[in-house]
Amino acid sequence: MTTDTANEPIRLVLTIEQAARRLSIGRTHMYSLVMSGEVESVTIGRLRRIPVECLTEYVNKLRAANHTDQAA
Repeated sequence: MTTDTANEPIRLVLTIEQAARRLSIGRTHMYSLVMSGEVESVTIGRLRRIPVECLTEYVNKLRAANHTDQAA
């Protein structure tokens, strides 16, 4: 089985807890990001999951905002 650097299987979607670990933030902060819409999530049945690419998009938005702030 292919694994990423954290020795976990590569997944298409993550739980809130897994996504928080990937961003090195707390679970409560991750819930806030999801509920505010800053990080996109999907529901699968009754479960809320975070597509991995949505974490990448969120970080890219942060980087762009940081770059814009530094240029001003």
